Amino acid sequence: MSTQRRALLSVSDKTGLEGLGKGLAELGFELVASGGTARRLQEAGLAVTAVETVTQAPEMLGGRVKTLHPAIHGGILARRTPEHLEELSQHGLAPIDVVVCNLYPFAKTVAKEDVTDLEAIEQIDIGGVTLLRAAAKNFESVAVICDPNDYDAALDALGKEEDDAAWRRTMALKAFRHTATYDAAIATWMGQGDNPEALPEALHLAANRVAVLRYGENPHQQGALFEWAGQQVPYKALQGKALSYNNLMDIDAAWASASSFETPAVAIIKHSNPCGLATGDDLMEVYQRALASDPVSAFGSIIAINRPVDAAFVEALGKLFVEALVAPSFSGEALQWLANRKKNCRVIEIQPHTKPSLVLRPILGGLLVQTTDDAPTSEQQWRVVTERQPTEGELESLRMAWEAVRHIKSNAIVFAHPGATVGVGAGQMNRVDSVRLAAWRAGEKAQGSAMGSDAFFPFPDGIEAAAEAGVTAVIQPGGSIRDQKVIDAANKLGLAMIFTGRRHFLH
Repeated sequence: MSTQRRALLSVSDKTGLEGLGKGLAELGFELVASGGTARRLQEAGLAVTAVETVTQAPEMLGGRVKTLHPAIHGGILARRTPEHLEELSQHGLAPIDVVVCNLYPFAKTVAKEDVTDLEAIEQIDIGGVTLLRAAAKNFESVAVICDPNDYDAALDALGKEEDDAAWRRTMALKAFRHTATYDAAIATWMGQGDNPEALPEALHLAANRVAVLRYGENPHQQGALFEWAGQQVPYKALQGKALSYNNLMDIDAAWASASSFETPAVAIIKHSNPCGLATGDDLMEVYQRALASDPVSAFGSIIAINRPVDAAFVEALGKLFVEALVAPSFSGEALQWLANRKKNCRVIEIQPHTKPSLVLRPILGGLLVQTTDDAPTSEQQWRVVTERQPTEGELESLRMAWEAVRHIKSNAIVFAHPGATVGVGAGQMNRVDSVRLAAWRAGEKAQGSAMGSDAFFPFPDGIEAAAEAGVTAVIQPGGSIRDQKVIDAANKLGLAMIFTGRRHFLH
């Protein structure tokens, strides 16, 4: 039996492969490789033993069967005991000391639009998963490497005279996590069936930690950012201070608010609630109208813009303290101005992304799961329930109030004019207090405004408080056992009111 150390290489992602192969060869390893991996190494001028030479069996079924053979897995799984080594020798086999393997890009494949079942199934790796599990199981004797980012460290560890058992164990753990993540992606895809929007019978969750944050919501809590396997958090920091836990929560809420509009929109967020939200044709005017909704709360806010940001826009921020800006892109002049004038402001570019179909929230002992509340508004379901019909101007205000209210924590009330909020009442324990809070924030701008409510009014008092503040039209889901009393109050006060038939609680 040859005493030369052997490394088996079989990778889908060939990033850094040539450098790793050269480094292993310089350390005295015999390189054994399969298919495209072997060809890439040979093109780099390296001596490679093909897997079929070791197995004495050709690749089969279009490459589906390559490494699934005792000559490969016996060499990986053999413990370095006299008994196992003698058994290998009896069968003319030799140990494999290093396994370098990563898997077919299944998660990226199924994330594509209109991917077929055949395309997805062909990206389900069998041999690679088996190699990784076998090597990871025998980590006492075998080093397993599944991430190209670990190649340099691997060459360092394998080149040392002393044995690095702790490193091999760490690499084995990473391999098991890699295969667990892979299996979770497959199970999730297959569990979707014909309706990807349906609630699954089981959840197979896998996420990787990509950043340790300074702390969680408070300094005494630990915090970290994880990415779902096969996905990336779409927020790319271009400049400014490091992102915190609370920043990321607010950035996510800000982008959800701004991106819900087709026309140019600006969302100003505090504690995950829009304090100002506006839309229109001119982005500068839209920003000014969003700011005017609540300029006091805008201090220390997160601002999301659903259009590219130029220098004129950031200059309009003036001296306003902003924690973060998020937009699809920023001009070079805008970035330079921010670097000079607001160097601590976090500048976040939103990258192309797929919206989640499920919302998860942990509770003690389990998870609550629901589909997302992002279905487009259908005005065909709206019903005017009062004697007075809304005017065209009121209807525009009602549309704005209804789109805004879904992004605000319950009990949620919005006072709006066409294209802009003017007062927001959020998170109160009763609805009439939210109305009063929105009215107080709106001040004189409440005159002639429309009011949106995320849920029905259980009593007429909320309608009466709105009318007293100057509201002339109301939009709400309806559905209370006291709906008629609320309608009667609206008629008495001369208000127009629409029932949408849809609630937008956000807890």
